[in-house]
Amino acid sequence: MRSTANRVRHLTDECRELELAMIPLVRAMAPALLDEPGIGVLMAAQILVSWSHPGRCRDEAAFARLGGVAPLEATSGQTQTRHRLSRGGDRQLNRALHTVILARAKHHQPTKEYIARRITEGKTKREAMRCLKRYYARHLFRLLEATPMTA
Repeated sequence: MRSTANRVRHLTDECRELELAMIPLVRAMAPALLDEPGIGVLMAAQILVSWSHPGRCRDEAAFARLGGVAPLEATSGQTQTRHRLSRGGDRQLNRALHTVILARAKHHQPTKEYIARRITEGKTKREAMRCLKRYYARHLFRLLEATPMTA
């Protein structure tokens, strides 16, 4: 037990050191990304790795599809049109977007208001979160495309 606890402590310290080493790299590549509420160093790094470079995704819709947040119709023959998120694409980017949205939904007031507005429009919380993921992927794409690549 003691050796396992020592190993956990050592690995935790190593993770902190590596995360601290990533800060200047991420800040050099996309400083505006770290200024976004809900995005930390690890999430920013994952978004950068998935985005790769300007021009990889031709537009916002392609980036949304890459992140698995492009809406797909999911109706069952009813008159009301429903959508679901794509299960394809880069799963790590999808996880990063999901984590950022959860943090923003908990701590970012404009995001809370957006979700509340969508719920009052008749959407479920799950549908509101789906809309928010797509909206946020669009925002990140614009942010990344506007960032000059230096590294």
